[in-house]
Amino acid sequence: MPASGYESIQRSSDAVSTRRYAGSKSIQAEKEEFTFKTLLTQRVSLALLLFNTIGAVTYVVAASPSRAIPQEKGAVPITGEPFVWFAAIFPIVAGFLLLNLAWGALILGCRRWSSGRYWLSTIPLWLVAVLVDFAHH
Repeated sequence: MPASGYESIQRSSDAVSTRRYAGSKSIQAEKEEFTFKTLLTQRVSLALLLFNTIGAVTYVVAASPSRAIPQEKGAVPITGEPFVWFAAIFPIVAGFLLLNLAWGALILGCRRWSSGRYWLSTIPLWLVAVLVDFAHH
């Protein structure tokens, strides 16, 4: 039995509304709501790497007043110098340690492995900063 005109219009109307609904869902999926997963985009990871670079340079500059003066090599050191050095660098190192631990936890939790490359590149960055500092003590 052939479908009546009303039934065919109803079926085509349902098909259009289904397509509209499916289309709006895909548009919404493309926009992707702001979540922790979207936080770890390449731009944010690059910005955090740049921020770590600035922090490493700040660490080296903050540690520079406690460096040994070349003319005083072999002389009796002042016993308070390590404490002055530690007081100068502690806020910088502690702040960036917390930042990098939180960044690493987000990478692990959200499984954004591409951001992990940027995070791992902060390790040699900070090692170079520490080596530069210790080379002048």
